[in-house]
Amino acid sequence: MSEDKQTIENTETLDQLPEEETPVDAPENANAERIAALEAELETAKQDILYAHADTQNVRRRLEKELADARAYAATSFARDMLSVADNLGRALAAIPADLREDDKFKGLVTGLEATGRELEAVFGRNGITKIESVGQPLDPNKHQAVMELPSADAEPGTVLVEMQAGYSIKDRLLRPAMVSVAKKPD
Repeated sequence: MSEDKQTIENTETLDQLPEEETPVDAPENANAERIAALEAELETAKQDILYAHADTQNVRRRLEKELADARAYAATSFARDMLSVADNLGRALAAIPADLREDDKFKGLVTGLEATGRELEAVFGRNGITKIESVGQPLDPNKHQAVMELPSADAEPGTVLVEMQAGYSIKDRLLRPAMVSVAKKPD
């Protein structure tokens, strides 16, 4: 029994010993700081992902627009060159005198030239090339190139009187401005 008594005393002695003071708050503070730092990193990563996603969308939209423009306006240089062919064909038809138009020998030639002119206009139309209406319109520096001014009592100053060379646009862009004469007040 003496052993039991001694065990009881040892237990009482252990109970009476002061508890060791361990810094319990230190690991909790370290964990809280680490969690806050990780949350800040996560938020930064989320923002970076959002910015990268937005930038990717912007690049894709810009490339799609450039591709659409390239498709729409790929023939611009060729169309500009074809305008001189259309001008020359128009001048040739205008230069044919009325008596030759009625002559049976030249009637086939004239009809062929007129058909070629109509076909050229149809090809222009299929490719989005349109003639700019000028005569009677107010001068628009975005569509017309004024070559000279003519005094006119009938027309308002700044109105196009004569078109010397037709202007054309392809889709919504100017291909070639119309060369025109503009009305001015009589002297």
